[in-house]
Amino acid sequence: MTAIEVNHVCKSYGKVRALSDVSFSVGKGEVFGLIGPDGAGKTSLFRILCTLLLPDAGTATVDGFDVARQMTAIRSRVGYMPGRFSLYQDLTVQENLEFFATLFGTTVDEGYDSIKTIYSQIERFKDRKAGALSGGMKQKLALSCALVHQPSVLFLDEPTTGVDPVSRKEFWAMLTMLKERGITIMASTPYLDEVRQCERVAFLSEGCVQGIDKPEVILDRFADIFCPPRPTPSLTEKAADEPVIEVSHLVKAFGDFCAVDDISFSVRRGEIFGFLGANGAGKTTAMHMLTGLNQPTSGTGMVAGYDIRTEHEQIKKHIGYMSQKFSLYEDLTVAENIRLFGGIYGMKDKEIARKTDRLLRQLEFEAHKNDLVGALPLGWKQKLAFSVSIFHDPAIVFLDEPTGGVDPATRRQFWELIYEAASRGITVFVTTHYMDEAEYCDRISIMVDGKISAMGSPEELKQRFSQPDMDHVFTHLARQATRSSD
Repeated sequence: MTAIEVNHVCKSYGKVRALSDVSFSVGKGEVFGLIGPDGAGKTSLFRILCTLLLPDAGTATVDGFDVARQMTAIRSRVGYMPGRFSLYQDLTVQENLEFFATLFGTTVDEGYDSIKTIYSQIERFKDRKAGALSGGMKQKLALSCALVHQPSVLFLDEPTTGVDPVSRKEFWAMLTMLKERGITIMASTPYLDEVRQCERVAFLSEGCVQGIDKPEVILDRFADIFCPPRPTPSLTEKAADEPVIEVSHLVKAFGDFCAVDDISFSVRRGEIFGFLGANGAGKTTAMHMLTGLNQPTSGTGMVAGYDIRTEHEQIKKHIGYMSQKFSLYEDLTVAENIRLFGGIYGMKDKEIARKTDRLLRQLEFEAHKNDLVGALPLGWKQKLAFSVSIFHDPAIVFLDEPTGGVDPATRRQFWELIYEAASRGITVFVTTHYMDEAEYCDRISIMVDGKISAMGSPEELKQRFSQPDMDHVFTHLARQATRSSD
């Protein structure tokens, strides 16, 4: 029995061909993966199958209903969970669930049995606004909202991006349970451990299906894209006696809740320092204090020689910062973004012009300097945002999950940029949910319940906890947490 049938589907946006002659089928009750780099056409295909877009050519059916002619029938039979969760941040957990139930002409009570196993994990927070939940909690709520009307087919467009490894494992355990109930699941993901949990995967690139097979076959066949060689670090001498970050007994409390609970560490010049923790562990709060965005409750800290309590404005001038959202201005061109940030960092016009030319050559962006940033592929934006964050040669660059949702080959290229920056003496302070990236760091700290639970090089941590890789080390420690990641 076939649940999804796609035949010769094409879709264009002006001159941009998003999908070109795409064909495949998914069996009832199958877990089917859709994988490929950013801009491959995955989201366009999901939206066509969910009847949010019409194909330009070709046909597609979901549960036997045509996506162009029988939209209403399909919408009552599918659940859709996009990467951004599609929740209403200013509504409570309960209000979000009731809203989505109403959209599908049902009630929470009527669909409760179908979501009980998942929703019961967050039900005690039903009066909390969705915007105040952690990534893992939002994920469970979004999945509950997608399932409340008891769909037969579930579409998941990179639903775990930005979620810690333990929460991702829990999420895929939920999908296994849904498969056992006969629900067909079609999911896209940039995480290779999730790709391997699919029964079959289709590799989509530049709008075309390059291959369909079992995960191990596709990953092996296209190893240069999905399993690129480890980036090569620059051979530089670390300045062991020159700390650029020094933290002593740092605490940050919000009322009775202690988000950061007495942490101490130092980071030296040119070091790549990984700052890991599950959602809700306190790492973002700690980073906000180090970057001058928040004041500590107690304890001391020095960043680039400046006190985090009294000199936070000076700190901001001597660091770079890049978040998962990149912080670029999408309605400005590449060159305009570079010029703008150079001015913000207090650089002289001649220096900005000279370094802009060099940067455009380095990124091979000369032909695209007048392109709007909003029109660039995700991987290009990522490299530009990082380059802009270190344009003024800061002492430290803080990277907050900079590679979320990016394919492995592009992530490897990004880490080459990180290594090059470190070789110039720039300290890199990075958070990530990709445990293969944790292996690239010189040292790692792992936060659990607001405290630093472990610190050392990847090899030291693997040996200390008798684990084969950093994924197992992280999971081992994160599962010792006693407070909820809410």
